Amino acid sequence: MNELIPGIDLNVFTNQPENVATTVQLMLLLTVLSLAPAILVLMTCFTRIVVVLSFVRTSLATQQMPPNQVLIGLSLFLTFFVMAPVFHDVNENAIKPLRSGEITQEEAFKEASYPMKEFMAKYTRQKDLALFMSYSEMERPESIQDVPLTILVPAFVISELKTAFEIGFMLFVPFLVIDMVVASVLMSMGMMMLPPIMISLPFKILLFVLVDGWYLIVQSLLLSYR
Repeated sequence: MNELIPGIDLNVFTNQPENVATTVQLMLLLTVLSLAPAILVLMTCFTRIVVVLSFVRTSLATQQMPPNQVLIGLSLFLTFFVMAPVFHDVNENAIKPLRSGEITQEEAFKEASYPMKEFMAKYTRQKDLALFMSYSEMERPESIQDVPLTILVPAFVISELKTAFEIGFMLFVPFLVIDMVVASVLMSMGMMMLPPIMISLPFKILLFVLVDGWYLIVQSLLLSYR
């Protein structure tokens, strides 16, 4: 019975080189899978999308509607849609040659980092990049490919957060106007004990539906990555 159950040996001290290669690849795969959430959040457009969608829900004051699972799921699919050309380049230049044995793992990592760096550099402010470069006392690189990921990734993240908060501010303005109008009307009617948010919420939802808000927001997010 035990002979039918395959086993995994993580011992790299063996006289069979092919077993060592398989073991190392398995350990690298497990490492990549453990870092996949951080890579997805910090090195793609996921951060901007999920923050903007969260601002939409907060500005509408609909509490947990849409729920977190819906927002995160939509953010993931939008991320895969926007990042599809980048992922295609990584697959063609790094993953496929590595699986066919044409390049080494170190070369595959470099090839995979090239399209990711180009994408992040396109949406990273020079001010944010200069902040981390000056802190690390790094000399001015000749190209963006010479910038290490330890510098480019945090610069990209804070640039994405700034852009997401700018979009969030623009989303808050029309709904804030509705809240102020409703509050003023209630005050003039002497209904100070009635929470204005209870009256303004239907109007905000109605306005959002009439202008096709989800379409406009997703369209704006997609156009921001052109």
